[in-house]
Amino acid sequence: MLINDPETLAQVKAAFAAYEAALMSNDLERLDACFWPTPQVVRFGPGQNLYGIEAIRAFRIARVGGSPQRILANTVITTFGRDFATANTEFQREGAARPGRQSQTWVRFAEGWRVVAAHVSLMDEGS
Repeated sequence: MLINDPETLAQVKAAFAAYEAALMSNDLERLDACFWPTPQVVRFGPGQNLYGIEAIRAFRIARVGGSPQRILANTVITTFGRDFATANTEFQREGAARPGRQSQTWVRFAEGWRVVAAHVSLMDEGS
């Protein structure tokens, strides 16, 4: 199997960066475009189990002010073949004691790379 094909890896890194920029600017339209627009997409987060794009959209719309600003660390993106990838990162929200982590599964569709599953969690303070 082809692991971390340079062209595919560059594409997923760009998609991941676009997601992060949309998240930090609370650009709901761009955030929606990053996710697979189906009932099968899943996003688990602190206090949410979101099944389907409609649930994810409703969560983002209701989130006053958007996501807290954050700094990423230890981001690892791995591609498997030319159409599947994982992205994992740690983050520190501004003013928060607890670090967090995020994992995403990306798939290339005809319209481009989309997150098909995501998980966000916060660690215990000092972990």
